[in-house]
Formats: sequence, structure tokens, C-alpha cells
Amino acid sequence: MIINIKNKESLIIDLFKLRCCVGKNGFTKNKLEGDKKTPKGIFSIGNLYFRKDRIDRFDTKLKKIPIKKSMGWCDDVNSKKYNRLVKINKNIKHEKLHRKDYKYDLFIPINYNTNPTVKNKGSAIFIHLTKSYSKTAGCIAISKKDFLVLLKIINPKTKIKIY
Repeated sequence: MIINIKNKESLIIDLFKLRCCVGKNGFTKNKLEGDKKTPKGIFSIGNLYFRKDRIDRFDTKLKKIPIKKSMGWCDDVNSKKYNRLVKINKNIKHEKLHRKDYKYDLFIPINYNTNPTVKNKGSAIFIHLTKSYSKTAGCIAISKKDFLVLLKIINPKTKIKIY
């Protein structure tokens, strides 16, 4: 099963074509931290992270991980934990996963720059939620309704192809 991102507005999987948005500065083969570009390539996907206090019913074959207030994603290029899930620590630059807005109520990490992790090549590249379809900092965003459809179709072996 492959999720295809062919252009800046469409996510295609099986017979479904879903509206999406991508990085503000388009796609790149040479991703850098903070460039607001979505990395090109074929990648595996991670587990599903979700806000248990906001979404309690969904169907998926992915491993489900409830988001806690202490969870963050390291985007500190000087840290050994760069581009990994971390416990929030004021000494490590990170992106909060337990947000006031809705964008990370459901998200799936794209396994970009993970094995091995190369410093400054980009971090926290996710499939997450959007309402406005405004450009992202490098992630792929879809509506909650479409995300719930996607969850029913994909499995742990699903790949995402961004080109």
C-alpha cells in the first residue's frame, strides 16, 4: 500500500483522492531544518499519535499512542535526540505534541531522516490535520474527515511516496 503525493494539493491512496497541503516552499530532495520544504522520496510511516481527550473513536491497524503533555519532538540539531520523540525538557529545542490547536490531535510521523538521523536534514515531518489547507513547515496536512478515512486504509507496512 502506497500513499502518493504527486502535487501540492492531492494525496492519493487506493481509489481515494484526498485534498492536502504541503510545505510552504514546495518539495525538495535536499531537505534542511527550517526550510519549509517537504522532502521527496519513498518513506515508511510511524505509529499513530492521538489526543485521547479530543478523539476517542477511530479504526486503524497502526499502533496507537496517546499524546501526553510531556511529549515533544526534538528539532534541536545539536542534540543526540534530534528528530525523535522526547520528554519535554527546557534544555532541548522541541516541538510540543500536546498543542492548544487541533493540528496534532491525530498525526503520523513520516520516517524521514530517521535511520540514520543526519543533523540539520529536517525533523518532525508528519501527516497531520488541517482545516484551512494553508501551507505547512514541511509536513503533509489533511482534513480530520479524510484522516479518519486514511486510517482505515493504511497499515504498518504502508509507504508514502512524495514526488
